[in-house]
Amino acid sequence: MAVLLGIDPGLNTTGYGVIKISFGGKVCLLEAGVVRSRSDKLANKIQEIYDGVREIITTFSPESVALEELYSHYDRPQTAILMGHARGAICLAAAQSDIPVFPYAATQIKKLLTGSGHAPKEQMQRAIQLELQLPRTPEPPDVADALAVALCHCYHGKIG
Repeated sequence: MAVLLGIDPGLNTTGYGVIKISFGGKVCLLEAGVVRSRSDKLANKIQEIYDGVREIITTFSPESVALEELYSHYDRPQTAILMGHARGAICLAAAQSDIPVFPYAATQIKKLLTGSGHAPKEQMQRAIQLELQLPRTPEPPDVADALAVALCHCYHGKIG
């Protein structure tokens, strides 16, 4: 049995999904949600992300963290820089618990779960709903994205 934490990093809304993989390969959702940053100050946002992720790690003790990689258009490098702060807080929280972090490109995740590396958010939400047999699509989309990262990690067999 393995517990995995998938994270879709964001400065205002960081999605997370915790799944358990049984010995038979059955995937079970333990918890999913968002860590919200309410502050206007960057340092406080980073602290809120870090604190939220540490709480999730403390509660579920995942064997690994799967994290969506940064992607930025060349015309918006500031976005990548800001997202790097969020990813740094997440990586620090994992490192302090000796949990390995595995990055995945958004296109890789989408292609694995939908067959298209450019699937829209609604398609990803529906794919996660079907894959985890949920009664409704995960909301907000950040939650579906985090669960997709966790499933991608699981399906690539890099557990632990």
